[in-house]
Amino acid sequence: MGLYESVRAVTGASGDGPIDWAAVTRAAEASTDPGDLGVDADERDAYAADVGDARDRVRTVTGLGFDLPDRIEVQNRHHWLAANVDTFERVLGPLEQAGRIPGIARVLNTGSMAVGLSYLSRQVLGQYDPLLLADGGAHALYFVRPNIVAAADSLGVPYDRFRRWIAFHEVTHAAEFGAAPWLSAHLESAVEEAIGKLSTGTIDPDALGQLDTTMTAVEGYAELVMDRAFDEEYADLRRKLDERRQGRGPVERLIRRLLGLSVKRRQYERGKAFFETVADRRDLETAGRVWDSPATLPTDEELDDPVAWLARLDG
Repeated sequence: MGLYESVRAVTGASGDGPIDWAAVTRAAEASTDPGDLGVDADERDAYAADVGDARDRVRTVTGLGFDLPDRIEVQNRHHWLAANVDTFERVLGPLEQAGRIPGIARVLNTGSMAVGLSYLSRQVLGQYDPLLLADGGAHALYFVRPNIVAAADSLGVPYDRFRRWIAFHEVTHAAEFGAAPWLSAHLESAVEEAIGKLSTGTIDPDALGQLDTTMTAVEGYAELVMDRAFDEEYADLRRKLDERRQGRGPVERLIRRLLGLSVKRRQYERGKAFFETVADRRDLETAGRVWDSPATLPTDEELDDPVAWLARLDG
């Protein structure tokens, strides 16, 4: 494992497409410490208990009917990389059909993707995976244990408590997708439309806007519900996690901006503000009406005007 192996994998990128995905995997894994996955039986039971408690609390607080994914995995960073390389390859598939490109461009694309995924594999704490554009297969829930351990240590909070906090957040995503069977197809349609246009050299602002609006609702609702459902004091966790999302140094802030993580932070904040207003004016059950159908999703304008969304809902 190391820089030499990573560079060799990237410079050896081959094939006809813009990205050599096998080389991405080799390069990202070579430059990423997988981290410790020494999970004993007690710790596995603790993860299961956290997830089960989160399911019960979220069901009670929101009134949403949902089940947990069949696949719930405690992973190291290489496990997370393998799952997400597959996702990126599926999602960016149409670009592979855009024609042959010069080898140097393939090397640059492969290297950029490997660097990005390697960085993300060291940052992601948990992930609800709806397996976008997969042919069948159950949704999955991942916990990247080495990152949870490292984050808890850097934030100065007990690992057990922090792990439980992450479980509540990810189970909230399971509630959203479980309560809205149409949500995966809705996201897939927007992704296919946006990537399809990119493959022809054009940008579809409507499809990208729809993706941003939907993900803002997904992240904002999760933020609201995890705050209402978490069964311990959480103010210090919220503050410290918000600080972590901002990135501390200029290099990290640049990387996060290039990877779109600054956009994701805005989605958290904007979406949470929308749902807090809805819940304060009505209740959490009304906030959950967003998952009734694609038509009840807030528009981009309504995200900044929750009262207008409520008026449309009442009409």
